[in-house]
Amino acid sequence: MSDLLLRILDTPQAPLILQQAQAILNNEHQKRQAFYEWLDEDKKAEFINGEIVVHSPALDRHNSAMLFLATLLSVYVNDRDLGYVRAEKALVELTRNSYEPDVCYFGPAKASQIADDQLYYPAPDFIAEVLSKSTEKNDRETKFADYAAHRVAEYWIIDPLRRTIEQYGIDADTEEYALAGLFGIKETVTSHAIAGFTIPVRALFDTAANMKALRNLLIKGAS
Repeated sequence: MSDLLLRILDTPQAPLILQQAQAILNNEHQKRQAFYEWLDEDKKAEFINGEIVVHSPALDRHNSAMLFLATLLSVYVNDRDLGYVRAEKALVELTRNSYEPDVCYFGPAKASQIADDQLYYPAPDFIAEVLSKSTEKNDRETKFADYAAHRVAEYWIIDPLRRTIEQYGIDADTEEYALAGLFGIKETVTSHAIAGFTIPVRALFDTAANMKALRNLLIKGAS
C-alpha cells in the first residue's frame, strides 16, 4: 500500500476524499472516451491527467535523434527477432493516461499479443523520450512516474541540446525510477531491457556515427 493512500486513510475525511477523487476520475473517463473519438492518424496528441495535450511540430534536432534511435533499435530488434519497436504514433494506454512515446520497445511476450489492427498498446518494456521545451516537464515528471508505476523496465531521456542520454531503471526497493547512468557524446550506452543493445551516444546526434553504428549492429547480427 502506498504512503499516499496510507495518509489518506489516516484522516477522518478519507471517505469524502475518495468520493471526490472517484467523481473526478469518472469525469476523466468520459473525457478520455471523447479523446479517442476525436483522435485520428493525422493528429499527434496525448491524454494526460484529464487533459488533451496536442503537440506542435518538433525541431529538427528532436526529430533526427528520435529517428536515429528508432532506426538503430528497429534494425537490431528485427534482425534478432526480439520483439517490436514502434515510434511516435503508437498510442500507449495506461491506467489513467494515454501517451505517444517517441520510441518504445515491446519484448517477445508483449509483442506476441499485438495484432496487425492494434490501435492501443500496452505498457512497453522500454521507452525513450526526446526532450523539447514544451514536453520536458511531462517527460521528467508525469511520464517519469507513470512509466515506472506501470513497470516500464527502462526509460531513456534524450537531450538533443546537451547531447546526452539519461538511463533509468526501476529500483527494487522503491519501485520508482533510479538513475542508472548519464552518458555524454563520447560514451556508449547499453540497454538493460534489450539484451546486447549497445550504441555510441554520438549515433543519435550525428549521421556518420549513426550509419557506422548501424553497420556494426548488422555485422554483429550476422556473426
